[in-house]
Amino acid sequence: MASAPAPDADKLVDRHGRAIRYLRISVTDRCDLRCRYCMAETMTFLPRSALLSLEEIALIAERFVARGVRKIRLTGGEPLVRRDMIELAWRLGRQIGAGLDELTLTTNATRLAAHAEELFAAGMRRINVSLDSRDPANFRYITRHGDLTRVLEGIAAAKATGLKIKINMVALKGLNEHEIAPMLAWAADEGHDLTLIETMPLGRIDEDRADRFLPLPRVLADLRDRFDLVSDDHQSGGPARYWRLAGTGTRLGLISPLTGNFCATCNRVRLSTDGKLHMCLGHEDSVDLREAIRSGGLAEVDARISEALDLKPAAHDFRIAAGTAPAVSRHMSVTGG
Repeated sequence: MASAPAPDADKLVDRHGRAIRYLRISVTDRCDLRCRYCMAETMTFLPRSALLSLEEIALIAERFVARGVRKIRLTGGEPLVRRDMIELAWRLGRQIGAGLDELTLTTNATRLAAHAEELFAAGMRRINVSLDSRDPANFRYITRHGDLTRVLEGIAAAKATGLKIKINMVALKGLNEHEIAPMLAWAADEGHDLTLIETMPLGRIDEDRADRFLPLPRVLADLRDRFDLVSDDHQSGGPARYWRLAGTGTRLGLISPLTGNFCATCNRVRLSTDGKLHMCLGHEDSVDLREAIRSGGLAEVDARISEALDLKPAAHDFRIAAGTAPAVSRHMSVTGG
């Protein structure tokens, strides 16, 4: 496919004046776990024929870099279940220093031990690992069948390669709230950061999310009674607000889409595994970049990206209450965590 002329980087600005500098790419909606707050136990995934090819993902990502994106995160589902994911990481890693500042990954770490060295070699220096419990029985319950030992082995392998690790923990009332303080202490001991996340109403699951919703301001108040936490103005390019654990290099991040709306500074868009560009995690609106690249090449992709910027809403409208429908019908795995 022929390359389209690169638009000026300053044109990647939405109608609310927010510059888009961060692209999240879901390389697959498939996952080898079935976390209760994320998926139903029996899931129907997209057919492989519906997915963007590796070449298409790379070309679209490169257009975003040409237009001003500085950070790309590869997500899923579980990105490492896709066979050509490492090849994609190598290709996008070549953009680092040539427009791209950072390429990173969110993973459940079940396959990380086998791929950590390759990820580092491809240019990654920092990854996020989803880990909601360090108790083997509770981990298995939350994930429905996960093996905590494999995850911890993956984290250890990544640390050994030199990858900086941030643990992502979804705060779940009555399920893992008693593990949050120990998780922070463990993260500090290991030299990891920890980010806590409020559960989000995305896609239908087998349980009522309202039963598990744990507001993070309450969690923070408890942690500040136990730890010496200092407000930190660190910015990672995402929506988290940060505190630093005094006497350590560990940061605590809070992502609170329900109790602390962060949309005014949103700098992100998401490319789904089937080629839809989603401007907001909490809205159904999208533009179809798979159809664009197949019918009109990169010139059409650029036109659709510009169209998407005009559609990006001012804010999401997440609410959690007993018996209410999810904010959007698609699961998180389609658009990426």
